[in-house]
Amino acid sequence: MEGKLTREPIEDLRVDLEDCFGVRDDDAEDDAVRSAARALVQAHSAGAATPFVGVRIKCLEAATRRRAVRSLDLFLDACGGPPAGFVVTLPKVSHPAQVEAMAALCARLETAYGLTDEALRFEVQVEVPRAVLGPDGTATVARLVAAAGGRCAGLHFGTYDYSAACGVAGPYQSMEHPAADHAKAVMQVAAAGAGVPVCDGSTNVLPVGGATAVRAAWALHSRLVRRSLERGFYQGWDLHPAQLPTRFAATYAFFRDGAPDAARRLRAYLDRRSEGVLDEPATRRALAGFLLRGLHCGALTVAGTGFDRAELRRHAS
Repeated sequence: MEGKLTREPIEDLRVDLEDCFGVRDDDAEDDAVRSAARALVQAHSAGAATPFVGVRIKCLEAATRRRAVRSLDLFLDACGGPPAGFVVTLPKVSHPAQVEAMAALCARLETAYGLTDEALRFEVQVEVPRAVLGPDGTATVARLVAAAGGRCAGLHFGTYDYSAACGVAGPYQSMEHPAADHAKAVMQVAAAGAGVPVCDGSTNVLPVGGATAVRAAWALHSRLVRRSLERGFYQGWDLHPAQLPTRFAATYAFFRDGAPDAARRLRAYLDRRSEGVLDEPATRRALAGFLLRGLHCGALTVAGTGFDRAELRRHAS
């Protein structure tokens, strides 16, 4: 884990022009966008860029629509086009029409910058109840994925906006509140057949202050990361650099704790041996997928799984 934190502490970075940036005048946001883009270009030139990067623009509601489009256009212009691993995060989506508009915007920008079709993809951030269930009971989130026309790179859960909109009082807003769990379960089901990853939200309890407060925040963050992994959410937002050690510690522990049993069960299934658990073909894929994820994130080694990568990929498909 120390090697991971030294070599690649951040895998995916978002330049935030929405909530954390706040409302500024046009000149201030223009300057911030250009400055962030220049920093990203310099990081790529120095070989220090993260594998995945993006920008979270303002939402496409009427009040912020013009600013959202302008910032994205300026960012691409200042970067000279989208850098490798680039994705746009679209926040506070409440209706499929906003996703359709974002897909149309991406197509126009691709034409303007001479990019290939579908070079620009975006994540849909679910932060309002209407994005999960419509007033008629329809699972709106499934319609959001379809409305993206193949450009949806992920569904991201906004813990605090969503729970506040559901009427949850501030002290009880959490990634593990029942309202949050329900929303993420609906997102998970809607995305399962579409091949779209679902990303859990964040905790706003930061590891800052005295030693006691830092340890308590680390313990909470580690437990929440493990909880998300156990529920099938393999991505999550972190708000502070000091959350990175607990992110990787919890992730590595999750895969290392589960690897011996997963490898044993997969081998028994392939050898047609009964060991007290009747695994099915779907579970075979899940077991292989678990080991493969552990390899991809660096928690496991090929030798430790007893399978080579090609074999795991074959069984996971």
